[in-house]
Amino acid sequence: MLSKSKAKYIQSLGQKKHRDEEGRFVAEGPKIVEELIQSVPGMIEEIYALTEWIETNHHDQLLLPIEEVTPSELQRISQLKTSNQVLAVLRKLHLDATPVVNDRLTLVLDTVQDPGNLGTIIRIADWFGVMQIICSHDCADVYNPKVVQASMGSVARVQVIYEDLPAWLERHHDVPVYAMMLDGKEIDSIGKIEEGLIIIGNESKGISEEVARYATEKITITGKGKAESLNAAIATGIVLSKLV
Repeated sequence: MLSKSKAKYIQSLGQKKHRDEEGRFVAEGPKIVEELIQSVPGMIEEIYALTEWIETNHHDQLLLPIEEVTPSELQRISQLKTSNQVLAVLRKLHLDATPVVNDRLTLVLDTVQDPGNLGTIIRIADWFGVMQIICSHDCADVYNPKVVQASMGSVARVQVIYEDLPAWLERHHDVPVYAMMLDGKEIDSIGKIEEGLIIIGNESKGISEEVARYATEKITITGKGKAESLNAAIATGIVLSKLV
C-alpha cells in the first residue's frame, strides 16, 4: 500500500522548487518508462506500477525497485489527467557545466516557454543526433512533467543546460551562430553544416535583440501561405532536417 508521505513526496515533484531541492523528477507511461529503463536504468530510483504492467514487463534481472499500486493510488501520484499504468521517479542527469561546442551542432533556445514545445524539440534533437541544447533561464524546465512526456525518453540522452544566453554566446564567438529569423537567408541556400549554434526563438516574439546581435548568419524558412509563423518545435525539425 502506498503511504501518504510517499504519495505526497511524489506529488511534490510536479513543482520545480521540489524537483530542484530533491534532484529528482517523474516520468509516466509504459512507452516512456520502458525507454528510460533501456537507456538509463541507473537513474531510476522507484517504479510504481499496476499489476498489468508488472506482469507484462519482466525487469527482475535489472533489480529495479518496483512497487505494485492500485489504479486509484497511481492516479493520486500522477501528473496526468488520466494515469497510465506506470510511473517512475528518477535522479536528474549529471550535466557537463562546460559543454564543447566546436566541431558539432548545438541548439540554443531563447525563451521557449511552452513545455510541449521544449519536450518535442528535445526529441527532435535526439532524432538528428544533436546531443546538447542551451536554454535561456526563462525557458520551460526540462524536468517539467509535460516536457518529459513530450520528449518520449529523449530527455535522458540530450543534455539540456540553462545559461544567460548573451553572456554564454559572448564566450563562444569563435563558433558560427545561425539565428532563425523572418528576415534571414532561405535555409535551402545554407547547405549542410558540421559546426554551429542554431538559435530558435520564443513561440510568439522570436529571438530577443540581445541574443540576435550574436548571429553570424540569419536564416529563415520561406512559407507560401498566410500563417504568421511556425511552431517552434516544427521549425526546429525543418531546420535540422536541412542543416544536419
